[in-house]
Amino acid sequence: MNMEVDLLELSDRSARFILSGVDASFANGLRRAMLADVPTLAIEEVGIYNNTSVLYDEQIGLRMALIPIATNFEEFVPHTECSCEDGCPACSVAFTLSVEAEDEERMVYSGDLVSSDPKVSPADSSIPIVLLKPGQKLVLEATATMGFGHDHARWQAGVACGYKNMPVIDIHDCDRCGACVTVCPRDILVLGEESAEVVEDGTLRCSLCKLCVGSCDIDAIDVTEDVNSFIFTMESDGSYSAQQLIINAVSTIKEKASSLDMILGEL
Repeated sequence: MNMEVDLLELSDRSARFILSGVDASFANGLRRAMLADVPTLAIEEVGIYNNTSVLYDEQIGLRMALIPIATNFEEFVPHTECSCEDGCPACSVAFTLSVEAEDEERMVYSGDLVSSDPKVSPADSSIPIVLLKPGQKLVLEATATMGFGHDHARWQAGVACGYKNMPVIDIHDCDRCGACVTVCPRDILVLGEESAEVVEDGTLRCSLCKLCVGSCDIDAIDVTEDVNSFIFTMESDGSYSAQQLIINAVSTIKEKASSLDMILGEL
């Protein structure tokens, strides 16, 4: 059986595709890799020099940690795998922030962070950090390091990754009573000339609730699952584009499989 990928939707931050020719373990492995095994840059340490805002230093630090940092998968290495001890340009990036509200209140945004590396910046410049009232100030330094989502949520590039089995809808010997059409919550069934029919994109929209099966008195409709085909939906926090995150997740799985094969070969 050969793996196939049919792309349904693709944008910079999200994707939807059909993954066929694999079992549930591989599909779940891909999901977990996107959530936890693709390393990203995230702010881990914050040194606050002046904070007269309404938020405590700890709250500022938490908000900083949750700002997605656009990451180049190939230019940085995870801090835990780096030869340095306290951070270096190979595994970390320094940021500074200095904002003061003078005569009017001023919102501090992620775009106010100044990076030591011109190629690295917050994935979104409009993420609010804190609202400063007139006369308040926030001055800090921060260090973003490369890490993994399985160690902390700050390094989790995938924010909504999930899948479901591809539904298989079989209609036979239908008497056109219309009961299944009435109960379907997704409106994926219609009455055709000879029997009930599935609309064009109905299989993809089916939630596998099987209300239609229960409503049919003559058992003319069956809804099952294709155990080797999955409808995948994923979103990125912006650290990577959706396409990059999927590719990096597959590369991570491939590297782990190669390492396992090498270890088993040495036994």
